[in-house]
Amino acid sequence: MELDSLLTKATQYGEKTVAVAAAEDEEVLEAVAEAIKLNLASFLLFGDEEKIHQLIKEKHSGIADSQKLKIIHAESASLSAESAVRAVKEQKANVLMKGNIPTAGILKAVLNKEYGLRTGNVLSHVAVFEVPGFDRLTIVTDAAMNIAPDLNQKAQIVKNAVEIARGIGIEKPLVAPVAAVEVVNPAMQATLDAAALTLMSKRGQIKDCVVDGPLALDNAISFEAAEHKGIKSEVAGQADILLVPTIEVGNTLYKSLVYFAKAKVGAVIAGAKAPIVLTSRADSAESKVYSLALAICSAK
Repeated sequence: MELDSLLTKATQYGEKTVAVAAAEDEEVLEAVAEAIKLNLASFLLFGDEEKIHQLIKEKHSGIADSQKLKIIHAESASLSAESAVRAVKEQKANVLMKGNIPTAGILKAVLNKEYGLRTGNVLSHVAVFEVPGFDRLTIVTDAAMNIAPDLNQKAQIVKNAVEIARGIGIEKPLVAPVAAVEVVNPAMQATLDAAALTLMSKRGQIKDCVVDGPLALDNAISFEAAEHKGIKSEVAGQADILLVPTIEVGNTLYKSLVYFAKAKVGAVIAGAKAPIVLTSRADSAESKVYSLALAICSAK
């Protein structure tokens, strides 16, 4: 399975709309223009109307008259975030996307008690990778939001990732809580949490997936490594979701896959009432489009 399949899948859900906060950003508009060309979605662009028009005129004149584009003026980045979040809350849009605004700014609007997108669940980062040499997509969580999640938070992070996996067609994903070793060691909290999550899965507390761990990374993704260590597991060697114990592990794994393995990636924030696309300056235009497709496939 390749990430390009998400581009096709995203066009099969009927008309979806993306609300972009502070859309006066050249790189974000590049992703918007590409998404419109691919017929992925329509866009509500909130922000400085004059700057948005100017950027489109200079860089993306082909979408200037598109029926899939609506620009709504906002006096400031914070007001654009509020307006974009309200549009999703009021079901005028299905996906929220961050533009030229700090992540903290858009999350403040998302978590607003009056008009935000809270569900009571943990928000978590879910990244879907196409890794060269692998015949399946690999999901990594959480590489960007939760610093050192406890057991309860990890269970919610798994649930968020499972929802995303099911949105892209992995009906019963296999989840590997990753640790440095594949045995329970009382001195290593990651192994204790992994064992508890495994039991929670078996008892139906975590649904629509199979959790088994702890598993070291090699045993989670390689049959040969798992066989060599004599590990018998439904998950070992074929994990769909890699649950990392801390943000440092997730961030390092994420960047290793991108920079060392040359993997392609799309990512969203899950756990709110709608998927959130938080793009970074370092993300390629291709990655931003994959993230949009992932969010559209995941949107309820």
